Amino acid sequence: MFEPEKKRYLTRGVDETIPPELQLFMWQAIDQMPQPKDYLQVFELTESGGLQCIHHKSEQPAFEMTYILPTIEKLIIGKIYCIDSEDYCTMLLAEEY
Repeated sequence: MFEPEKKRYLTRGVDETIPPELQLFMWQAIDQMPQPKDYLQVFELTESGGLQCIHHKSEQPAFEMTYILPTIEKLIIGKIYCIDSEDYCTMLLAEEY
C-alpha cells in the first residue's frame, strides 16, 4: 500500500484549502511509516498554542503519530483522508468522502 511509485491525486477541496507544504508533509509521513500500511490513512489537523498539530492514524495495523509544525503561516483545522485504491492514491477532505 502507498508505494511511492503510484500516482497520487488531490481533490479540489484539498487543492484549494491545504497548503502545498502540508500536502507534501502528509505524503512524506505516509512514506516513512513502517510496513504494512492500511489502505486508509487519517490526518486530523488542529491548532495548539499557535502551532499546527497533525495527528496521523490508521487502523490495520494500528498506528498513531502526532506532529507539531511551528512554521506554518496559516493554521488549518480539519480532517484529511488518504486512500490507496490499488492503482493510485487520493488525498481528500473528510467532507468530500
